[in-house]
Amino acid sequence: MKAAVLREANKPLEIEECQVSKPGPREVLVRPIAAGVCHSDLHFMDGSYPYMLPTILGHESAGIVEEVGSSVTYVKKGDHVITCLSAFCGHCDKCLTGRLALCSSPDVSRKPDEESRILQDGQPIHQFLNLSSFAELMLIHEHALVKVREDMPMDRAALIGCSTTTGVGAVFHTAKVEPGSKVAVIGCGGVGLAAVNGAAIAGAGQIIAVDMVDAKLEIAKSVGATHTVNAGSGNAVGEVVEMTQGGCDYTFEAIGLKATTEQAFQMLGAGGVATVIGMIPVGTMVELHGVDFLAEKKIQGSNMGSNRFRVDMPQFVDFYLNGKLHLDQMISKHIKLDQINDALDALKTGQEARHVIMFD
Repeated sequence: MKAAVLREANKPLEIEECQVSKPGPREVLVRPIAAGVCHSDLHFMDGSYPYMLPTILGHESAGIVEEVGSSVTYVKKGDHVITCLSAFCGHCDKCLTGRLALCSSPDVSRKPDEESRILQDGQPIHQFLNLSSFAELMLIHEHALVKVREDMPMDRAALIGCSTTTGVGAVFHTAKVEPGSKVAVIGCGGVGLAAVNGAAIAGAGQIIAVDMVDAKLEIAKSVGATHTVNAGSGNAVGEVVEMTQGGCDYTFEAIGLKATTEQAFQMLGAGGVATVIGMIPVGTMVELHGVDFLAEKKIQGSNMGSNRFRVDMPQFVDFYLNGKLHLDQMISKHIKLDQINDALDALKTGQEARHVIMFD
């Protein structure tokens, strides 16, 4: 199979021939049809989050089951699936208390003394976030996918695998946005736009999208934003506080920067909650004004939208097919695997939401 291999941080991915192992008892071989190119891939590519190399990046995909292991009963050959990096073991304390997105059990990976799931000339290639979807085949644990209806377009389904689940999930599960509330979302990439859309589905009364690119703010309006603020033209915090007459009930930081995380907290009104969705680089410290805690303002993180993806993703598919979830606007361009580096370069400019690799 062809795959986009990362061998060194800050170097382009190389399209190389690799092999996959045979499925183990609880593993599933998936042929990806579509894979989104996410900003999180860029974080690992540029070394902001160190990872074992060489690896095949990619973690947002949808495809068709090719083969299943001997103990797999949930899916069969030919099923349409969405993959998810939040692979869960089902028996650790996080899983048993309903926090499946926080499962870090090694049981969903192969043991060190077993053959690697991905190989090149007999040498192991490290699997990325339980998936490695920038490849023509994926061998994953059965708890890293969900079966979905076959009338869902695969390119849209792929987005549900990460950005939609992360953004909408942060609204629904992590923050639990209430109807009529005042919401601001900082950053209108794929995840931020999903949070805007999620806030609209949740019934928020005021949804303010904040970004520095007018084109992305226009997309935000089309998916549910009631107001927009171009952060490059002035004091974004002041504008949001003024618009909301005192601050937001909920804010979402969807970029992963120190400055915007602090701004998300500053945009809150009394009793408000700031949720950090973006991946802040390792080693970065965030500073908050201590007196604000007297107003019962809170800040929290969100990992993949605090998802229960086996439940959430089929619901998101229904939302899309019923016209509530707006995924069509999220796709900037369809590309082939060998155009992956161009897509990653486009992410660095911040001008576009999502490129989607089409394998078939």
